[in-house]
Amino acid sequence: MSTPELFLAGEQAGAKRAIREIRKEIADVYLSDSRAWVIGFSGGKDSTCLLQLVWYSIAELEPAQRHKPVYVVASDTLVETPVIVDRLNGALGSISAEAKVQRLPFIAEKVTPAIEDSFWVNLIGRGYPAPTTRFRWCTERLKIRPINRYILDHVAQHGEVVVVLGARKSESATRAQVIALHGRSGQLLSRHSNLPNAFVYLPIRDLSTDDVWSYLLQVGNPWGDDNHDLLALYRSTQDGECPVVIDSTTQTCGNSRFGCWVCTVVTREQALTSLIEHGVDWLEPLLEMRERLVATQDPAAKRTYRDFRRRNGRVSFTKDGKIIPGPYYLEFCQDLLRQLLRAQVEIRRTGPDPTFALISEAELAEIRRLWRFERQDWVDSLPAIYREETGADPNWAVEDVGVFGPRELNLLREHCERNGVPTQLACKLLDLEAEMQSMVRRSRIFHRIDQILSEEWRSEAEVVESMPPALED
Repeated sequence: MSTPELFLAGEQAGAKRAIREIRKEIADVYLSDSRAWVIGFSGGKDSTCLLQLVWYSIAELEPAQRHKPVYVVASDTLVETPVIVDRLNGALGSISAEAKVQRLPFIAEKVTPAIEDSFWVNLIGRGYPAPTTRFRWCTERLKIRPINRYILDHVAQHGEVVVVLGARKSESATRAQVIALHGRSGQLLSRHSNLPNAFVYLPIRDLSTDDVWSYLLQVGNPWGDDNHDLLALYRSTQDGECPVVIDSTTQTCGNSRFGCWVCTVVTREQALTSLIEHGVDWLEPLLEMRERLVATQDPAAKRTYRDFRRRNGRVSFTKDGKIIPGPYYLEFCQDLLRQLLRAQVEIRRTGPDPTFALISEAELAEIRRLWRFERQDWVDSLPAIYREETGADPNWAVEDVGVFGPRELNLLREHCERNGVPTQLACKLLDLEAEMQSMVRRSRIFHRIDQILSEEWRSEAEVVESMPPALED
């Protein structure tokens, strides 16, 4: 069967009515105003079902009635499972091409995090520890900000937009509660929780998982993909779907298949493991990398990898007086980068794509800047690491190196040790002076100097020794 009509003819009365009512509702909402639509598309079963229903509903309208654009937007965190992102990229290309052929108003696009928000820039560059349920710094940066920036851009262009999502009540109790909040006024459209002039519409909210698969497997995909391949992918990964996340109320991926391969929020990564077990063994370096990140979360090992100071240079304590670990040490971040580059080289050798990239040149350049100017890597270690692990020379300008180098660092370290001054403190002060030197107004330099001097420059042992008796043990 390949058309919606055949599906409707073959289904039981309840399912027929549900699909027919959804398609009529979609058409009515689309025709009701001039607001552009933004459809969240992850390539999974729910978003595919949603897009098919919207596609067929709009395709049945008269050409003159297709009066406003429908933006199909996918979010690529840049750390998606490669098999999944390849399928997603292919689907977006097919959607755009087929929409042109059928003269439909669908425009497929992909959003990615800003370089400064990317996973590797934060983890390897800034030293953020691998995400946990208590410190899930990744969701906001990798998912919410890119899609919200896209929505706001189109709000500015069109005045108002309708964000169309494939959320369903039967997915989980949490999802049912969120959907209930969206529909509490009894209207089909609800205001976005934090984006002005954006409204949320959930067409397949009442469908069950069986309804979704039944529809997908009996109705032909209108942009030419094979939904049976999608089912096979679900079976091979034994997992669920990662939704397009638009705000903090949207349930995140957790164990889901359409998620990030680096996810350390869960103990066991099912997607990579299952794909490798099904013969996609070139993904093994990714699993090894992820397992190493998970190992850093072991409470007994945290201090091996992480500084006792926070990124602001201060020391924080738990209620019982224990030091809360801060970012990864620079040396460990350098080692992580080595492993990541080795994994990239190995996957290029054994995988299907000899140009495959786990980390972009733009991310590497930003990590280099952070190491050099925020973490006082005067040795400028990143180009050498890149060269040693890949056998290639990086394409970065010489002027990016900075004012000071290894020779100055050795000289400064010698004088600091002789005078009992922390070397990194002197490095920070000199970096600040170099940064402010070319500025016409230097009024903020005293505030910045005060911030640096107020950081914790004692050793961890000295900090612990100076703790009040009430905080000890």
